[in-house]
Amino acid sequence: MSFPLLTATAVLPAVGAIATAAVPAARRTAAKWLALLVSLATLALAVTVLVRFDPDGARYQLTESRSWIAEFGVRYELGVDGIGVALIALTALLIPFIVLAGWHDADPLETKSSRWRPTQGFFALILAVEAMVIISFAATDVFLFYIFFEAMLIPMYFLIGGFGDRAHSGTDENASAQRSYAAVKFLLYNLVGGLIMLAAVIGLYVVAGNFSLQEITEARANGSLEMATNTERWLFLGFFFAFAVKAPLWPLHTWLPNAMGEATAPVAVLITAVVDKVGTFAMLRFCLGLFPEASKWATPVILVLALISIVYGALLAVGQRDIKRLVAYASISHFGFIILGIFAMTSQGQSGATLYMVNHGISTAALMLVAGFLISRRGSRLIADYGGVQKVAPVLAGTFLIGGLATLSLPGLAPFVSEFLVLVGAFARYPVVGIIATIGIVLAALYTLVLYQRTMTGPVKPEVSAMPDLRARELLVVAPLIALLIGLGVYPKPLTELVNPAVKHTMSDVQQKDPKPDVEAAK
Repeated sequence: MSFPLLTATAVLPAVGAIATAAVPAARRTAAKWLALLVSLATLALAVTVLVRFDPDGARYQLTESRSWIAEFGVRYELGVDGIGVALIALTALLIPFIVLAGWHDADPLETKSSRWRPTQGFFALILAVEAMVIISFAATDVFLFYIFFEAMLIPMYFLIGGFGDRAHSGTDENASAQRSYAAVKFLLYNLVGGLIMLAAVIGLYVVAGNFSLQEITEARANGSLEMATNTERWLFLGFFFAFAVKAPLWPLHTWLPNAMGEATAPVAVLITAVVDKVGTFAMLRFCLGLFPEASKWATPVILVLALISIVYGALLAVGQRDIKRLVAYASISHFGFIILGIFAMTSQGQSGATLYMVNHGISTAALMLVAGFLISRRGSRLIADYGGVQKVAPVLAGTFLIGGLATLSLPGLAPFVSEFLVLVGAFARYPVVGIIATIGIVLAALYTLVLYQRTMTGPVKPEVSAMPDLRARELLVVAPLIALLIGLGVYPKPLTELVNPAVKHTMSDVQQKDPKPDVEAAK
């Protein structure tokens, strides 16, 4: 029996979460170091998964299968394709940086409303989320995926509601109320989506007789399993709704700005760079794989919603006064690009969408974590409270600029390749959609450059005149992310070679081929 590498990669942070939570209250520093070491060990296992995966091999590799609930045909089945491997690697890569960036975010406070902040619990919850996300990216049993898709909401709820951002303009009581509101809103939105998906999961079992993704897709491909048109469409809508909430897609997005605004910067990164990727990943793996005809049927409406997300999110980002909410609305716009690439139904679009998931995770982590360091120094999230930072903290300003330029997809940085492929893929099949989507690029340049201008340039405000530059721990967080943004921007080939074979399988599932260029029209 081969070593269960995928299980080990998910179990290690789960065990680490339990061990971290069990560290005595007086030994907070030991809990932090334990969480960091566990996250680094998990990264080592994820790198092993990446090395052992053969992009030219079988579609699903490193597979594991065990009987779980035999009476209902539920199995513990894991397996990864190139897309799953890339996202597991992204998750394992970001968690150590999230832990380091949040090193002091859960230290005890002296205020009356926050007399006790369980440091151990903060880091244990982060590791628990990592474990659940990794299982979600590897699960090939629909019911197993659903369990962890929903379970990750619980630790996220406590991370948002229990460990909020300290930079709040109101009273402690007001800040606590807003954190609670953001956490409850996050939980309710995602629970509603999950309950609708549960009904669809049950319906899928009634139709297919099992929960195995591989068996169902193979049966659909060879014609041994047929679904009535209306049945397939209703099941697709049940799955897609849950994933659109998680992604998030307009108009199901409103929980994200609240959650990211009230959470600490590392938790905000955990939300948008890690957890939300489960939604877009699941659209590729489950919506297109299980319901190919319904996916094509719903494509026109989904493309319209994606376009609205792109433009609407960018417009609201332009008008934001809060740094973290600006990044949140920018992420809504970026998720619109990802969903546009998925449902463009072209290999360029879907490859671009997958790359976008990875590159957006890195760029958002870089920008949000540097923003968190900035906010922790000044004690305010308001853009108007800053000015002239580049004169007193040039390294902080420089890394903030690179993170911002990556957000607007500047050529030479990783997100540019992703956005270019998405737009090429969309334009190949839906030219009008591709043209409208470019509005998001213009608006991204506007909100990013205006943010940098208002916070980093101009006269030095008295409140930031003594602001220290990035410290060693903070540089250790930011420097590797900046290096990755530049490296993958200049040489994206390793990532494209990893995901392209998986994209071909997805295109085969929906029986779509890339449209041929209209040479005569081009003349």
